Amino acid sequence: MHLALYRKWRSVDFDDVAGQEHVTSTLKYEVEHGALSHAYLFSGPRGTGKTSCAKILSRAVNCEHPKNGNPCNECAACRSILSGAAVDVIEMDAASNNGVDNIRDIRDEVVFTPAELRYRVYIVDEVHMLSPSAYNALLKTLEEPPAHVIFILATTELHKLPETILSRCQRFEFHRLTVPVIADRLEYITKQEDIPAERGALEEIARISGGGMRDAISHLELCAGRHEKITEALVSDVFGKLGYERVASVARAISARDYDALFSAVSELSAAGRDISVFWDELASLYRDMLIFKTAKSPERFLDISETAMAALKETAGLFSLPEILYHCRQIDDTAVEITKKTGSKRLAVELALVRMCDPSLSLENDALLSRIASVEDKLALIAAGGVIAPAAKKQDKAKKAKDPEQDGPSSPAPEPEVKTDDAAKEKSENAGAKAKIPYFSELIARAAEKNGFIDGFRQFITGYTRGGKFVIECANPFTEKICSDNKPLFAELFTIFEGRVVPEDDVIISLSFDKGPDGPVSLDTF
Repeated sequence: MHLALYRKWRSVDFDDVAGQEHVTSTLKYEVEHGALSHAYLFSGPRGTGKTSCAKILSRAVNCEHPKNGNPCNECAACRSILSGAAVDVIEMDAASNNGVDNIRDIRDEVVFTPAELRYRVYIVDEVHMLSPSAYNALLKTLEEPPAHVIFILATTELHKLPETILSRCQRFEFHRLTVPVIADRLEYITKQEDIPAERGALEEIARISGGGMRDAISHLELCAGRHEKITEALVSDVFGKLGYERVASVARAISARDYDALFSAVSELSAAGRDISVFWDELASLYRDMLIFKTAKSPERFLDISETAMAALKETAGLFSLPEILYHCRQIDDTAVEITKKTGSKRLAVELALVRMCDPSLSLENDALLSRIASVEDKLALIAAGGVIAPAAKKQDKAKKAKDPEQDGPSSPAPEPEVKTDDAAKEKSENAGAKAKIPYFSELIARAAEKNGFIDGFRQFITGYTRGGKFVIECANPFTEKICSDNKPLFAELFTIFEGRVVPEDDVIISLSFDKGPDGPVSLDTF
C-alpha cells in the first residue's frame, strides 16, 4: 500500500525536526536530565512539526536507551509506539472528541499505572476545539496528574484556549519555516526518492507552502506525479501560477503603461483556465516585496526569496516611486476584496484595477494624487540635473526633425525658406490668441471644489481654456472672480499636477465675463 510522502518522511527524532531548534533543544535537555513537565502545549501554524514532536517526545520519555535526549527507535518501547500498538500512548483528536464525556474518560483512566511503558502519554490534537465544560473537566487533572502521566496538547489557535489551561502547561511556540529550510528538506527527500528536481523549483514549492513542511512535502508529491523533472515551469503549471519573473514582467508593464502586455497576461490566464485570484495574490506578494525593498535598510532580512527572484525584484522596484507603490498596493488590496465577494466577472475587476494602476489620473484617491505629485517631482529633479529631455521636448524635437530633414542628414537639399506674407502673419497672430478647450477642466474644478467649499458653490459659473500658452479661468460674475483670484495658487498647483510640469501662478489668468452662465447672461442684480 502506498504511503504518502509526508507520512513516510515524518521526523523520527528531535534532530530530524527542521527549523524548530528553539523547541527541540529544550525538549532534548529535559529528557536527558529527567526534568520532564507534566503537561506540554505546542502551538503554531499547521505543518510545522507540532504532532511530530509530540510523537517523538512520547517515545523519548519511554525509551529504554535514549541517545542525547532522542529516542533510539530500536527498543521494544519505541517500536511499539511507532507501530501504534502501545496502549499507554493515547492520541486524541479534540475536533471530533470535544465533549465533556471524552475528558471524563481520561480523568478516570489516569489513576491506573501504565500497562507496558514507563509513562502514559495523552496527545490531544486541536485542543482549542474542546467545549467549555470539557476544559473545566480537564483542569484539575491537568494541574496535578499522577506522576506516571504526561499530557501533550497541540493547537493552531492558541488565542482560543482559556488562561486556566495555558497557566498549567509548559508552552512551546512553533514558527513558520523559511524557504531555505523547507527547500533543503525537500532536496534531501528528492535525492532519497530518486525524484529529479531543480533547486529553484523546490524553493518555489517552499514559497507556495507558506512555511509549512507537511504542505511542502504534499506539494512535492503532487509535482512528482507528473513523472518528469520538477522545474519551476512545471510547478507554476501545476499550481496555476505565473512565477516570480513573469509577475515582475506584469509590474514592469504597469510602469511602462503597456496595456497590450497587461491584457495579454490576463487573457493567457483566462484561456488556460487558471484562477485569476491566484495571479492577484502573486502580484500582491510582489508589491509587498517592493514595498519592503524600498523602505527597509536590510530588505534581505524580511524577504524570503531566491537570488534569482531578488535580481528581478531590484530591477522592478527601481521603476516605481514609494507613493506609486503605496497607491498600487491600495488598488490591489481593494480589488482582492472585490474579487473575493464577486460572483460575476473577476477578470473585469482585475483589468479595471490594472488600468487604474497604469494611470493615477483616473482615480480621485489621495494615494493616486501623491503618486502623480511624486511623478512630477521626479521629472523636475531630472530636468534640474541637466542633460535630460522632458517627454514634451522629445515630441517637439521629433516634430522639428520631421519638418526639417536637414537634421537627419544631407540626403536632400533643404527647401527654400518660405516668405511670410502679411495675411499669413496675421493668421498666425490670430491663432496664437485663439481659445483652446482644456479637456480635463471639469476634473480640475472638482478637485478644487474638494479643497474649497466656495468654489464648489460657484463651479457652474466657471469655465476654463488656454490662450497663448496661458491658462484662463473665466468667471461669470465678480463674486466668483474674487473667489477664484483668492485661490489662484491652488489652481496653479492643480494645473501643475495635470500638466506634468510646473505651471507658475503668472500663467494662470482669472478673467471676468458677464455673458457666461448656465442659463444665459448673468447680471450683478442676481447677487
